[in-house]
Amino acid sequence: MAFQPIVNVEDNTVFAYEALVRGPAGESAASIFAQVNDSNRYRFDQTCRCTAIELASRLGMSTALSINFLPNAVYRPELCIRTTLEAAETFGFPIERIIFEITEGEKIEDQRHLRNIVDYYRSSGFRTAIDDFGAGYSGLNLLAEIGADIIKIDLALVRDIHKHAAKKAIVRGICSVAADLGTTVIAEGIEQSEELAVLRELGIRLFQGYLLARPAFEALPAIDPKAWANAG
Repeated sequence: MAFQPIVNVEDNTVFAYEALVRGPAGESAASIFAQVNDSNRYRFDQTCRCTAIELASRLGMSTALSINFLPNAVYRPELCIRTTLEAAETFGFPIERIIFEITEGEKIEDQRHLRNIVDYYRSSGFRTAIDDFGAGYSGLNLLAEIGADIIKIDLALVRDIHKHAAKKAIVRGICSVAADLGTTVIAEGIEQSEELAVLRELGIRLFQGYLLARPAFEALPAIDPKAWANAG
């Protein structure tokens, strides 16, 4: 796993770290996901969760931990979550600080099943987020169906938003919907201070991207003071 911070630019604090899959020697996520198939998807999903929790605990993470999960790997939430709960107890990581990110880029075969998963996770004390919001198959329909606690606006909408009135209008609309639903918004893929400035004008306070910090392999990356200056 590598970890990348999600930062709150209002008070210059780290809101959470996202756990990002890597190979044992730091190989890319793409090279790892290329090896995932129907026969190993469940085992892969469970292993990633436990590894992220163990590493977060070992590194002394005191913020929230955001873990991607594969909805199509979960067959019965009450059974699939058992390993996560055991890992949290074993490594002393509070479950209320764990966020499960639903990757919108993975086509959801059964939205009712996904809603059951999210409802069960919430009842167990976890928070949920929709990753890559605005880039996948379901968009607003998915948000309406499952009611996630957090949405992460996809980098395709973030990239060069200061140059595109349409992107700005779309993100403004997303922020308005999120506010009505009481849903927290995170903008990911931030690489330019101009992007961050526009998104701050739209009311977003939580950001993730290379402008602030790159992922660190099995470590919690420090945020450069210059990055905080850019964020301010």
